[in-house]
Amino acid sequence: MLKVENINVYYGQIHAIKDVSFEVHEGEIVSLIGANGAGKSTILKTISGLLRSKTGHITFKGEDISKTEAYKLVPKGLAHVPEGRRIFLQMTVKENLEMGAYTKGENMAEDIESVYNHFPRLRERQNQIAGTLSGGEQQMLAMGRAMMSHPDLLILDEPSMGLAPILVQGIFDIIKEFHKMGTTILLVEQNAEMALSIADRAYVLESGRVVLTGTGEELKASDQIKKAYLGGN
Repeated sequence: MLKVENINVYYGQIHAIKDVSFEVHEGEIVSLIGANGAGKSTILKTISGLLRSKTGHITFKGEDISKTEAYKLVPKGLAHVPEGRRIFLQMTVKENLEMGAYTKGENMAEDIESVYNHFPRLRERQNQIAGTLSGGEQQMLAMGRAMMSHPDLLILDEPSMGLAPILVQGIFDIIKEFHKMGTTILLVEQNAEMALSIADRAYVLESGRVVLTGTGEELKASDQIKKAYLGGN
């Protein structure tokens, strides 16, 4: 579904992403893990058209999207839940969800009802201004808004960031539910143990390069990964 080939991304003179290649197959959950500053979010922004690679290609469902503007990718079936949620703080919960459906339009009421079924808390808060929600509720809203466009590929950037452990488990349960509904998922997550536990495959990033790849189970069992990311000795 997604093929990233030999991308190199710069911030001015800083070479942030170096010859990165990876694939996400239809129906998979693929995780990118790595320390802060490894380049995970930069890769996601490049896939979703917010940054540009100097080299290589990004192919989505057989189409080269390397030069496609970000706003044109949502109708093609790609949705990105960015780090920090980026919800519309001055709008209500329901208005945020409606904004997520701007490329679809039809069946909006049904789709909103589906989001409320996944996130009952949002139903309770539907007329509340989004900026007054808790961090966990804002993350639910960002994910619900993305699902309103019926994406084929859902890109999630640090969905558990800043959340209490009890809420993290709930967010990962929802990710698994979306996956069961047929959504392919590319996940960037600093909680490596949770990310690997739900991933079909994963890629490990260090200093802008892919240094290791394998199934979620293989990487979870790796001594190198345990030592670097899972708190093992």
